[in-house]
Amino acid sequence: MGGSKPIKLAVVGRGLIGSAAARHLSKMGHDVALIGPDEPADFARHEGVFGSHYDEGRITRTYDPHVFWRQMNRAAIARYGEIATESGVEFYREAGALHIGDRETTDVASVGKVCADEAIACEAYQDAALAERFPFLKSTVGMLGYFEPGNAGYISPRRLVRAQTIAAERAGARIIDEPALGISESGSGVTIRTRSGDVEAERVLVAAGGHTQPLLGRSLGLTVYGRTVALFRLDASEVQRLAGMPSMRCLGPKGDNPYILPPIPYPDGQSWLKLGGDPVDHRLDGEAEIKDWFRSGGSVDVADRLQSQILDRIRDFKFEERRVVPCMTTFGTTGLPSIGPLSERVTVAFGCYGKSAKCSDELGRLGGMALLGEVRAELAP
Repeated sequence: MGGSKPIKLAVVGRGLIGSAAARHLSKMGHDVALIGPDEPADFARHEGVFGSHYDEGRITRTYDPHVFWRQMNRAAIARYGEIATESGVEFYREAGALHIGDRETTDVASVGKVCADEAIACEAYQDAALAERFPFLKSTVGMLGYFEPGNAGYISPRRLVRAQTIAAERAGARIIDEPALGISESGSGVTIRTRSGDVEAERVLVAAGGHTQPLLGRSLGLTVYGRTVALFRLDASEVQRLAGMPSMRCLGPKGDNPYILPPIPYPDGQSWLKLGGDPVDHRLDGEAEIKDWFRSGGSVDVADRLQSQILDRIRDFKFEERRVVPCMTTFGTTGLPSIGPLSERVTVAFGCYGKSAKCSDELGRLGGMALLGEVRAELAP
């Protein structure tokens, strides 16, 4: 169905997946319009749509317990260099990723088994050896850690979106810096409504994250959750002390399993350490609740809990300031994203369980292929 003839396409959603899809489709020679607004300057006063890529830190690594996500991670990480070259924007730092948990109460050993079975390079440490290798850890007694030293660390989702957008534009995509207000389908094509006028296309890929279902005016069986992250501003001496810190996934029961990013320079010129991991799921039903959540600034209660968790895990941790930041993630019931056609002309790519930043380039490529009529077997309805 894709064929070699260029097709007039639109991608709605200028986030991680949408910008990736636009890059891939443009490089294939199609006429692509990428539709979506820039990051809002002021969350509290913003009336439009929000995204979850407005940040400088997302963990990247090859390991995942699910084979599909491991494949996504491998494919996307292999193209990080290509994206940086095409755009001139660097977005990845290979700081490594540490998966750590209590040897008795968590299934941390399964990380090592999967890595061995899948030939994912990783190093095992426990107790005193863990403390020696990662001296910033507060306690390592009874703890087991698996460290991925290569093809792992963190990306800046904000810079990755910028890189994908630039690369897509250089490959011929047209960028429309506005939110889509509505999508209507006819026998001859699709019309995407924006404030400045209609965009006509033969087909459209909707990759609008938590806004996807409200925009389409229908439920696709996925649930949007509000999430809270805490950022801690560090002084120069603390940044230096934690210079060798990798990205971390702390295994444990829900609410006591934070993910932790090392100190990262942010656009304000300061270095911030970030962690997240909500104890409860804060469901967001519909567009009004999504917007209210972002404007609210997130949950201070969750941030307080995250603060106690970082103090429990990092020895002598000192910070200058704390910031509470809201984001959202979309979950389905299958463990797989929702990537595929809704009709002859409308395809979706969203629903990524908080896993998509690192592998968004491959998810965007799959979304683009689905738009052209090719869908991976396990993603087919």
